[in-house]
Amino acid sequence: MFSASPDLAFSRRMWPLGASFVALPLLGPILVWLFTCHRIPGWCEVPKKLSWCPSHKILLLVWTTIYSIMGYASYLVWKDLGGGFGWPLALPLGLYAVQLAISWIILIFFFVVHAPGLTLLHLLLLYGLVVSMAFIWHPINKLAALLLLPYLAWLTMTASIAYHLWRDSFCPQNQPQPPRGRRTPEALGHGRGGRMARAGLEETI
Repeated sequence: MFSASPDLAFSRRMWPLGASFVALPLLGPILVWLFTCHRIPGWCEVPKKLSWCPSHKILLLVWTTIYSIMGYASYLVWKDLGGGFGWPLALPLGLYAVQLAISWIILIFFFVVHAPGLTLLHLLLLYGLVVSMAFIWHPINKLAALLLLPYLAWLTMTASIAYHLWRDSFCPQNQPQPPRGRRTPEALGHGRGGRMARAGLEETI
């Protein structure tokens, strides 16, 4: 009988570990969806809603895809550094763990708390961490570093959405204004009240 080659045996042994690296980042969005799914649909409800703002389902789907790619990239780094939990892994995977935790917090701020300002601040911090992580990963595994580029592109788009939501929520000049030439009910009420007051004054005189 033919015995399996060392490379094939190694691949079979490493496959469950690779799957766990891919699945780990998905833990955050899954928990957010399970425990707060009733609050997520209203995440983009602002006085001036963005016409190009995608639905929460599309955003969560893209986040899930990005997380899977990022998890696979972390597996490549872990494997090229020899596996295990030695000191060489402390910086590249420690930084990965920190940015992953921050990205989960962003999901809560974005979809649950509906706080675009806090989301934007954490996105800027996360962007810097991911750029640093790409520079650290590049000498270890170039493919892993390149796989972070879609992540950075998605963070850029998410930051743009968060900025517009924050601006439209807190800046008065971005609030929807009534059309010109059309008086609001409040203005009509004041005008009607003014005419009645003037008529009463004339009758008294």
